[in-house]
Amino acid sequence: MTIQPNRAERVYAPTGSVEFEADVLVLGGGPAGTWAAVCAAERGARVVLADKGFCGTSGATAAAGTGVWYVDPNPALREAAMANREKLGGHLQDRRWMARVLDRTYQQSNRLAECGYPYPIDDSGKSQRNSLQGPEYMRLMRKRTKQTGVTILDHSPALELLVDDDGAVAGASGVRRQKDDRWTVRAKAVVIATGGCAFLSKTLGSNVLTGDGYLMAAEAGAEFSGMEFSNPYAISAAFGSVTKTLFYGWATFTHDDGSVVPGAASKGGRSAIARALLEGPVYARLDKADDEVQRQMRVSQPNFFLPFDRTGIDPFKDRFPITLRLEGTVRGTGGLRIVDDSCATSVAGLYAAGDAATRELICGGFTGGGSHNAAWAISSGTWAGQGAADYARQLGTIGGRKLSRSGTIAYRSRSRRAFEPAALAKAVQREVFPYELNYFREASRLEGALARLDAAWHDVSEADAASKADLLRAREGAAMLATARWMYRSALARQESRGMHRRDDFPEQDDRQRHYVTAGGLDEVWTSVRPHADAAYAEAAE
Repeated sequence: MTIQPNRAERVYAPTGSVEFEADVLVLGGGPAGTWAAVCAAERGARVVLADKGFCGTSGATAAAGTGVWYVDPNPALREAAMANREKLGGHLQDRRWMARVLDRTYQQSNRLAECGYPYPIDDSGKSQRNSLQGPEYMRLMRKRTKQTGVTILDHSPALELLVDDDGAVAGASGVRRQKDDRWTVRAKAVVIATGGCAFLSKTLGSNVLTGDGYLMAAEAGAEFSGMEFSNPYAISAAFGSVTKTLFYGWATFTHDDGSVVPGAASKGGRSAIARALLEGPVYARLDKADDEVQRQMRVSQPNFFLPFDRTGIDPFKDRFPITLRLEGTVRGTGGLRIVDDSCATSVAGLYAAGDAATRELICGGFTGGGSHNAAWAISSGTWAGQGAADYARQLGTIGGRKLSRSGTIAYRSRSRRAFEPAALAKAVQREVFPYELNYFREASRLEGALARLDAAWHDVSEADAASKADLLRAREGAAMLATARWMYRSALARQESRGMHRRDDFPEQDDRQRHYVTAGGLDEVWTSVRPHADAAYAEAAE
């Protein structure tokens, strides 16, 4: 069989599994993963992309539309774009990174147009490139990924990384769900683009986002940053999974008895809704939208209305129950810490992109809609793919490199105690879903939750290895558990309220804490403080 120049090479594998060799392995098939795969292949690398679902259809972006932080290269417009969100993000953003992302997003969005993405045209004939429709966007990205010769493994979740004797990441292994076998990819570099963690909260497109990449990276020794900024909740109909909250700006929110929820329609209305939900049901009606706005809503976000149409509810006339669904690090800003402009992590051979990587550099401690996250996925995906390809090329041949598996939880047989993935997932959700624990944070409540989470970690660490049928769910549960522990340890370390991180016991922002919180560890979770970029740049200049 003839192998294409940048196609992954198939090598001998034991019975019942399939094995590949590649220069770069990308884990995740969303926007960040596909950009990374395309850009690595364009650098001449042999690339394999392994997706938990079907590349191009799974994940948060594929299920909906998203804004994009696309700004024309006009100095005044760029300055306004960077300044606009700095206060909201607690002034943790890094202007150098913001400028880089604006430049790269502008370039790559224009490339999308050249590749055939159907951007809308305004009345003056100008192409509008500040938003993307997920289905069309990801369909095009899958097509581009295949055109560059990338080997795509669909329905093939990764479960653990491979490392060499020096601790450098050198591939990964996982399962092929449709073929009921295993896969292994030996690679010179790996890009983690597996998205964030939404804790199986039923937000649309997020059931595949359980922090899997975090766990694998941590087992290899990677660090995290900004994990305290992980408590965004989105408004959703109680009977639906769509968490597009823009339209609720036209809503009236009421208690069960019909009285208006005070403050729910204000700028900080999410907090008012959360406190009201602690007392009882909350309802909404989009009664502030006139006929023209209603028409525009249905055209711009048709999937928002599917749950209502299926249940026979007119959201403009009828009251309907709402809830707040946790979006975790999918809409938060924390993730794997990147250490240089190529989006390398603190572990050799391992890169991070998209929601799997921290977005503090451009978002600080707050993100709203998908605009900045979408731009970050495009830009970090580009840099991570290029960086991984360059690393692989510099590494040269890896012929006899001895590799070992880094997986821990659900792999080690230590006792006869059964591993129960469903019970583990529910135990984690009990600690991260409640508003009084995660939305409104306070030291004693956080410490109580952490004590229970740490005990759960000890229990699963001592449990028997998961069965083949339970292995994927067991690893998902362990990833959610690990993510919750990094979140809450970081939340305790930041003794102030900044961005989306709110402390009832420290309600004000403290200028002395304009720094980053690094976290890591598995059996023992640790945190430390890093100076903000401005301080670091000033120190380097001296």
